[in-house]
Amino acid sequence: MTQDFRLKTSDLKRCSWPGTDPLYLKYHDEEWGKVTHDDKVLFEFLILEAAQAGLSWITILRRREGYRKAFANFDVHKVAAFTNEDVKRLMQDAGIIRNRLKIIAAIKNAQLFLEVQKEFGSFDKYLYSFMPDSKPIINNSGITPVTTPISDAISKDMKKRGFKFFGSTICYAHMQATGMVNDHVPGCSFK
Repeated sequence: MTQDFRLKTSDLKRCSWPGTDPLYLKYHDEEWGKVTHDDKVLFEFLILEAAQAGLSWITILRRREGYRKAFANFDVHKVAAFTNEDVKRLMQDAGIIRNRLKIIAAIKNAQLFLEVQKEFGSFDKYLYSFMPDSKPIINNSGITPVTTPISDAISKDMKKRGFKFFGSTICYAHMQATGMVNDHVPGCSFK
């Protein structure tokens, strides 16, 4: 006789921040805090996190598919080649946040992303060069900061390189989203 060790939905424990919104729950359970070293995913979250500046994350999650369509399925080479005509097109796209500065920044950030890839071999290697022993951090404190000295350092370096809409708070959210830091609270089934 074999036992089924999968958790029942009623046995799941979660961080409190996703509440009961199904989209937030799916994001929390399947992506947030999960390590990725895929530059395409890192670029996707660079676009999404920068778009989120000043807004709630759920606002961006609800438009994620719109961003995917508007930004060439997050193909960094295609986005880096966007022109003023693309900016005009994106300003008319109701599927994304139509903020001219953020749209222009997304294109410039794509160009800079490619420069970082060329310099470091990958954007992932660049980001992890700031991490202790080039490894993700598992935060077991139960306290979730909004910035850390590492996010401060990455953000400062990216700003020096010309990246926009990527301050320390946005950088830390990017780190959480891509698993550079696992901030699931102790006891969360998805830690």
